[in-house]
Amino acid sequence: MVKHIVMWKISAPDKEQAAQKIKQMLESLNGKIPGLYKAEVGINITPGGYDVVLYSELEDQKALEGYQVHPEHLAVKEYITSVTCGRASADYLL
Repeated sequence: MVKHIVMWKISAPDKEQAAQKIKQMLESLNGKIPGLYKAEVGINITPGGYDVVLYSELEDQKALEGYQVHPEHLAVKEYITSVTCGRASADYLL
């Protein structure tokens, strides 16, 4: 299993609306991408730091690679890129 964690800083004027949309879009990927077991998004409640965090579980590294290029994910990524100004990520095997 691969755990895929990503955090973003939002640059959009309405951070709360953008964060909610990112959450909805990413969580809607559940059940649509082969090998994606879980996509869960949290919105930071503590001031400062990153605004939105994705926690996801994928079958294996091959599933992660497929997720990265899947059309549904690419559409979400396009929106996220348009409303964010910073990103950090980590992937690890379990």
